[in-house]
Amino acid sequence: MTKELNTLATALYVRIDDVLKVQPQLAPWRPKVGIAPKLSDAELVTLAVLSALLGFTSERRWLRYARAELGAMFPHLPGRPGYNRRLRSACSLVRHMIRILAADTSLWSDDVWVVDSTPIECGRSRETARRSALAGWAEYGYCACHSRYFWGLRLHLLCTLGGLPVLFALAGAKADEREVLLGMLQAAPDVLAARPDQTIITDRQYYGRLFEAELAERELQLLRPARQGEPERPGAALFKPLRQTIESINKTLKSQLDLERHGGRTAAGVIIRVLTRILALTSVIWHNDKTGQPIKRSLIAYDH
Repeated sequence: MTKELNTLATALYVRIDDVLKVQPQLAPWRPKVGIAPKLSDAELVTLAVLSALLGFTSERRWLRYARAELGAMFPHLPGRPGYNRRLRSACSLVRHMIRILAADTSLWSDDVWVVDSTPIECGRSRETARRSALAGWAEYGYCACHSRYFWGLRLHLLCTLGGLPVLFALAGAKADEREVLLGMLQAAPDVLAARPDQTIITDRQYYGRLFEAELAERELQLLRPARQGEPERPGAALFKPLRQTIESINKTLKSQLDLERHGGRTAAGVIIRVLTRILALTSVIWHNDKTGQPIKRSLIAYDH
């Protein structure tokens, strides 16, 4: 493990541990009477982030590697079933840490957001779609960017121009992107309360008078390309370069953090694997911001 990744792991562990001391309610529930785990919750989450940054998509391979190479940092590692079970129980902690780290960066105050959704494939065969525990949530959808059909979910991301995740949601492949965005905004009133007159840049699919009225009620300004038959909309010259930002963020999650190779077979398994990768991206941006790196979203120092 490189010196830079070791520094990030140490800083992340300390931050999570400090947060749990102040807010112990964020820790996964466990009985008051019983054997306390030797691997702390802060170590568990840090370990999961490292696995995403190092490109491990198999928990068995990751734990074998961790025992061989990271024994000095994590002397007490559980078996794969215990690791998987504890990680799923830590879902709420991971979600809160994404927000805490994001809010502790200079990018958090950006007054422009970009939003989009990206496919998360969960299976390919018809038998998988019929028998999978994800059936009913995962569904068939179409990805216009790659001109392909897929069976799975969509990750909806609301980010700053610097690539920092602000809000996110997992929904079925056919879910209306506008409804998901409104649901994300409704679930986070504190984020909007601190940002009057925020600008959101979207693609053509985020359209409609009622939709734009809903955003206006929340004091949000919508910028999107004009649809066929519509007059030219304000800011048209900016859409193409700025839309590349969200595509680049999705590319980081998929190519460097293996978002589509999550390996989850249940709803809880998919959720924690996706959250872990979002936390990994947020942790890198947070660490780069704190150490004064010029490119906040660069994973080069941490992904090998």
